[in-house]
Amino acid sequence: MSVRERLLDRYGSIKLKLGVVIVVGVLVSDVAAVAAIELGVPLIPAGALAAAVALGLVQVLARGLTQPLREMAQASRELRRGRFHVRVSDTRRDEVGELARAFNAMAAELAEVDRQRRDLVANVSHELRTPITALQAKLENVADGVEPADPETLGVMLAQVERLGRLVEQLLDLSRLESRAEPFERRPFAVADILEAAAREARLHAPEGVELRVEIEGDPVADGDPERIHQVVANLVQNAIRHSPVPGEVRLVGRSGDGTVTIEVVDQGPGIPADEAERVFERFYRPDPSRAAPSGGAGLGLSIARWIVDLHGGRIRVEEAEPHGCRMVVELPRD
Repeated sequence: MSVRERLLDRYGSIKLKLGVVIVVGVLVSDVAAVAAIELGVPLIPAGALAAAVALGLVQVLARGLTQPLREMAQASRELRRGRFHVRVSDTRRDEVGELARAFNAMAAELAEVDRQRRDLVANVSHELRTPITALQAKLENVADGVEPADPETLGVMLAQVERLGRLVEQLLDLSRLESRAEPFERRPFAVADILEAAAREARLHAPEGVELRVEIEGDPVADGDPERIHQVVANLVQNAIRHSPVPGEVRLVGRSGDGTVTIEVVDQGPGIPADEAERVFERFYRPDPSRAAPSGGAGLGLSIARWIVDLHGGRIRVEEAEPHGCRMVVELPRD
């Protein structure tokens, strides 16, 4: 910090600093005019000399006031070029210092958004490349006559196409939720109906030996979009089945609380470590390999589930199940 900045930094308001600069300029102008007259300088030249001295001093002092603004203008040009690492000095205690701190916070957020964008592009490219490569290999083998176009081969190809379709649908869902382009149709709905429907659908694809059980305590009625909440529950049930042992059990629990409705999906799998309980809701994040499965998804389902629950004003979290397993807990506003 320069000397002129230290002289004015003791004042916490830029208006007060401007007042000090003006007062100092007037005083210096008067002193310079009196000194020039006493030295025999004519009145008009003395006034001009005093004005020049005062103007020079004000210019020096004002430069310290405007330096952070010039820094921010330069940093803004750097941000426009995509250089999100730039920061400005934010040590001042006045309004310009507050503006500088807000600017640095904005630059940090832009840097984080840019990092997420790059990660998203890289992850999406990877997720798309894997099924496309497998599908291309199968198609080439069929076209070259290496493999017959039998039901087994076609089934493998269909599975890869379905995986691509799920990924595209999840990306579209995430985009719509982030942009609020698809408004929710909120209304009271019975949680039991949602859980029963999710269980019926899951039983069609659940491995033999995995039982799905619905438990309803009381008559919980939530306020929200039943279609979107069904999407959340279906995703949690799908994850629970994927990581459930055979034989095993997945429980869907619904109950009313104090102003909230709680939905739980409990499996008997390996569970999620405590240090990964928050990270599993990040895009494309996959937990410990012990919970991984060959049919694992793209790592977007829980991220979408959190978006939906958050937009409903609710909460979603991971808890441990006893004696082992994972408990996914969703809390929604009660009707």
